[in-house]
Amino acid sequence: MLAIRMTRHGAKKRPFFHIVVADSRSPRDGRFIEKLGTYNPLLPREHAQRITLDKERIAHWLKVGAQPSDRVAKFLSQAEMMKPRERREQTKKPQPRAKAQERMKAAAAASAAPAEGGEAKEAAAS
Repeated sequence: MLAIRMTRHGAKKRPFFHIVVADSRSPRDGRFIEKLGTYNPLLPREHAQRITLDKERIAHWLKVGAQPSDRVAKFLSQAEMMKPRERREQTKKPQPRAKAQERMKAAAAASAAPAEGGEAKEAAAS
């Protein structure tokens, strides 16, 4: 399967990426078929040379069936070459368990009840 993905170049702590078409089984920085653009994360977001794309060749490879990586798909959606990918819903694992949620609801109700009663007393005193 063909993939449109990034290969890392540049010096240590100074990353620079080429956007390439490669066989999905080849190593990240290994052999590729064609270079389609560049990405320099060190440049400001609005800089013209931060992301460069060869739109004609990318359109060709997408028609042939190459699958973009998540980051490259984000770049292509920003360039309006494809629809943005659907974001996955978060799993329920990081949420508190049922007992903890009950305690949180009880604490919220307890803190809200005295506040309401205090406002009523202040209004009656005025």
